[in-house]
Amino acid sequence: MVKVTYKGSTIAESSSTRIVEGNHYFPPGDVKKEYFGPSDTHTVCPWKGKASYYSLKIGDEVVPDAAWYYPQAYEKAKDIEGYVAFYKNKVDIVEN
Repeated sequence: MVKVTYKGSTIAESSSTRIVEGNHYFPPGDVKKEYFGPSDTHTVCPWKGKASYYSLKIGDEVVPDAAWYYPQAYEKAKDIEGYVAFYKNKVDIVEN
């Protein structure tokens, strides 16, 4: 089980993450979407495709670009398409 928290609030929890390049990618259904808002940030990975970002919103606090996902992953990364990964320096990630 892998759990993502921010200041005591659980924002994602899953026993079905996929690890790519040292990052846990969470199935979309295991992420609490009520804590996230869209971001205008996009980046490109040469083998995964164009990444979109979410900003974390808890109460009045916003953590810009705390998570990312690939809405239309390239063929080599299709198994993480739509899955959400988190920046380790912006949230707490605990593996049990």
